Amino acid sequence: MMKKTLYILAVLASVIASCSKNTNIYEADEYVMFADTLKIYPVQEDVEYFSIPVVSTVKRNYDRTFGVEIIDAESDAIEKLQYSLKSNTVTIKAGEVRADVLVHGIYDNLDPAKTPQIKLSLVMPEELEMPAYGRSTKVLLQKCCPFDVNSFTGWCVLSSTFLQSYNPYGSYQRLVKTVLNPDRENSIICKDWMLKGYDIEMDFDNSDLLAPSVEVPADQVMSDEGSFFGMTHGDDRILIRTSSYAPSYFSSCGNYLYVWTQMYVYDLNTYIGSVGHFYTVMEWVSDEEAARLKREGMTCDTYMEN
Repeated sequence: MMKKTLYILAVLASVIASCSKNTNIYEADEYVMFADTLKIYPVQEDVEYFSIPVVSTVKRNYDRTFGVEIIDAESDAIEKLQYSLKSNTVTIKAGEVRADVLVHGIYDNLDPAKTPQIKLSLVMPEELEMPAYGRSTKVLLQKCCPFDVNSFTGWCVLSSTFLQSYNPYGSYQRLVKTVLNPDRENSIICKDWMLKGYDIEMDFDNSDLLAPSVEVPADQVMSDEGSFFGMTHGDDRILIRTSSYAPSYFSSCGNYLYVWTQMYVYDLNTYIGSVGHFYTVMEWVSDEEAARLKREGMTCDTYMEN
């Protein structure tokens, strides 16, 4: 199915790029369809509509208008509460091969942890439906909150599988203070990240709204070896970098991040080996909540007032 979809999209791209006015490269065949049969669309606070492309395999010298139907039985997004269509029709203008269905996602009524679905179908003559591709699309709504790196500063609760495996504290959780990195934009410094005296930098990338990522620059010193291993295998430094094992990402809506890191050891310039790949969750909390957690015994190596 994926190969078939990619083939059709390649054909459509060729059509849009090369066909001239009133030219039908299929000779007798004219098809109209949604450009994607399934896609996630970001819903942003300051963007009123997002566009769902409808494309044709030919140009015509007249306007073509089609109905846009919501298939309620296969939709779990609630119309008028979570979204609305600007119009129940779409018009491909004369001389053009594309038009857009405009959808308003109702930002305040969406849950960032869920992606409700809308199924839309084009109302048009049967002969315009491309065989095996169809006339419908599934639209998933993803709430995307505005990114502000300051939201990832302050106190956070760190939970790590590294601390489960190599644990001098008796807990896989600890309180960590984070501050803005003065040397790079959209970057933070995690004070005493896994161990007192060892700070770690993290960079945020929000260029892809649907896949915001966090990066741990390579070759930072996370700890000495003795504190976690009880012995040294290299030059007494545990280094860290982002792991390729799985994606590392953050949520602007929830003020948390999930990061996969690889810990490794060198002996001066000679690579000794990998300690492993570990999963860490960081969830930001208020100063009051951090103080309460510390009073209850959560490990915290950074100075805290009161």
